[in-house]
Parts: sequence; C-alpha cells; structure tokens
Amino acid sequence: MAVHITHKIQIPDNEIQLEAIRAQGAGGQHVNKVSTAIHLRFDIPASSLPEEIKSRLLAFSDHRISKDGVIVIKAQQFRSQEKNRTDAIKRLRQLVLQAMVRPKKRKPTRVTKTAQKKRLDKKTKRGRVKRLRGQVSSDD
Repeated sequence: MAVHITHKIQIPDNEIQLEAIRAQGAGGQHVNKVSTAIHLRFDIPASSLPEEIKSRLLAFSDHRISKDGVIVIKAQQFRSQEKNRTDAIKRLRQLVLQAMVRPKKRKPTRVTKTAQKKRLDKKTKRGRVKRLRGQVSSDD
C-alpha cells in the first residue's frame, strides 16, 4: 500500500520508515511500557518523487527536514499507535502537497509618474527649507 498524495503522485511504503517509540510526557505507567509514538523518516533525495517537488521540499526551511534531506516526523498526539501512524503519514502528505504548489512569478511594477513627481516635489521643498536655515546675513 502506498501513500497517495494526488491521483498521479504516490509514495511507496518502502520509502517511508516507521518506527514505534515511547511517547514523552505524562501518562502514568502506560506511557512507560507501551511504544505508542511513531517516528517517521522519509529520505527526499532517494525518493521517487518528481525532481521539481524534491527540490522545493529541500528548499523549505522546516525544522522537520534535516541537512541531509531527511524528513523526520514524530507523532505522539494520540494514545494508540495506529492513530499516531495515520497522523504521521497525514503530516508527511501535507508537507509534500505544500511543496507541489508552484510559487507565482513576481511581475516587476513601475513607479507611477504622479508618485515620482510627488517624491521629487517633496525633495525640492525640503531642500528649500534647509537652504533657508543656512547663513543669516547681518546687514547692520
């Protein structure tokens, strides 16, 4: 079974490493003896994702992505291992979907003639004020 991102893109199970670990925090004896948290690891460069998506994922400044390009997600919100596994896979899917969005190209804008004229008028006015502050002639 593979993780379906879209109808065209999917991640095979052999590319995702899931490891059950003990959850942190309060929970009494249950938390100390049962490994309910899930540690998901996904190697971006070694994956079968399209190159465009890989490069966008690697460009993200996300704390879950290591310098080596490995996504590490720790799911420990729920008390059951199955729910945490589903949550971890869902978070991986969201991250990949986020990388699929193409950034819009920026269209350079021009300064309007009125704005340019206004700016130059302000500069000359300010210059005049400063010039008037200059030397005072004493014609006594």
